[in-house]
Amino acid sequence: MRIIIMGPPGVGKGTEAELLIKHYNIPHISTGNIFRELFETELEIGKIAKSYINRGELVPDDITNEIVRERLNEKDVEKGFLFDGFPRNIDQAKAFDAILKEKNWKLDAVINIEGNEELIIKRLSGRRVCEKCGAIYHITNKKPKVEGICNVCGGKLIQRADDLEDTVRRRLRIYKDQTAPVIGYYLASGTIINVDGTRSIDDTHNDIMKVLGE
Repeated sequence: MRIIIMGPPGVGKGTEAELLIKHYNIPHISTGNIFRELFETELEIGKIAKSYINRGELVPDDITNEIVRERLNEKDVEKGFLFDGFPRNIDQAKAFDAILKEKNWKLDAVINIEGNEELIIKRLSGRRVCEKCGAIYHITNKKPKVEGICNVCGGKLIQRADDLEDTVRRRLRIYKDQTAPVIGYYLASGTIINVDGTRSIDDTHNDIMKVLGE
């Protein structure tokens, strides 16, 4: 299976990605991870990408596309992949199509997990994380036994800066601005699957598997 997974923060995209890569035994590829791996090498393209990130700038499309091209030359993707976080715009989507065409591959599906904005805000802004072990809780859905204390290690539970309500709203706004055109691009090609991510993990996963023919 060759899959792209999309979805706003807090909609369960990461959990669904884990289920799909386990089911199909395919690599989970994100451009963020590719960049981090490149930074550990002496490759020139990695140094160039790192220079942009260190300046707080987005890596240009041509460099990102070339890095994706290199990743798709590795042996583990021959039987499929799940891309997460790419493509982020129409130019990247077109470049990705061209790379796949060169390899005589086609996308099986673009899974777009949707969610009600206010529900996502409640889900993310209510999240608390153990500052010691990273265990995740929620002020209403997954409360610790003792308020503010981790069940696992006894560490202090904190709210991460990117889970503050104002930050979540800004993240959702940026996501919507960036990805709406990409969703429209794949909608026109007939490869996109829109799935409701506001229900349980099992319900969302079952809907996706049905559409994928499982």
